[in-house]
Amino acid sequence: MWVVVGLVVSFVLALLLVFVLGFDDPTVASPEQTPEIPTYTANSLIEKEVIVSPLSGSLQSLESLPDEAFASGAMGKGIVIEPSSGRLTSPVNGTITTIFPTGHAIGITSDEGAELLIHVGVNTVKLKGKFFEKRVKEGDKVKQGQLLLEFDVEAIRAAGFITATPIIVTNSANYLDVLKSAEMNVENGEYLLTVVN
Repeated sequence: MWVVVGLVVSFVLALLLVFVLGFDDPTVASPEQTPEIPTYTANSLIEKEVIVSPLSGSLQSLESLPDEAFASGAMGKGIVIEPSSGRLTSPVNGTITTIFPTGHAIGITSDEGAELLIHVGVNTVKLKGKFFEKRVKEGDKVKQGQLLLEFDVEAIRAAGFITATPIIVTNSANYLDVLKSAEMNVENGEYLLTVVN
């Protein structure tokens, strides 16, 4: 009998509380009210800048260059091109930050922040500008593919100099990595390097 009384009291008490306090059904959020959860892919979390080849020629590793400063990576990561022609164009959109009076080396800072050094040949500073024709000056804004320098490949070789040309990312330490083309040969304007943030 007490069990029946307890059940009746519980039922009546629950009914009174619903009338006094009220009761709302839980609402289901509509699709437009559901907050969007951002999705990320590996590529969306990585920033990268592509650098194209400033020269046509065959590709070599930096370590193969007979110049310790470049070969050791002390100047930064990069790649070497043995040029087949003497037309050097800009590998990026950017600004000419340095151009040696001799014309054998050019520094460029890309609009995205990569600092590049292009050094035509080994010890070619000793030529004192002979066989080099500069087409830009320090401070010039340049576009990818714009002619920066012309040089006489055959005359430089005949003078006893190596024409292998390192393209170095001098601020490599600011990046996670510098990826290089796996091709054996490259044409002017084709893919050469990627700097990865």
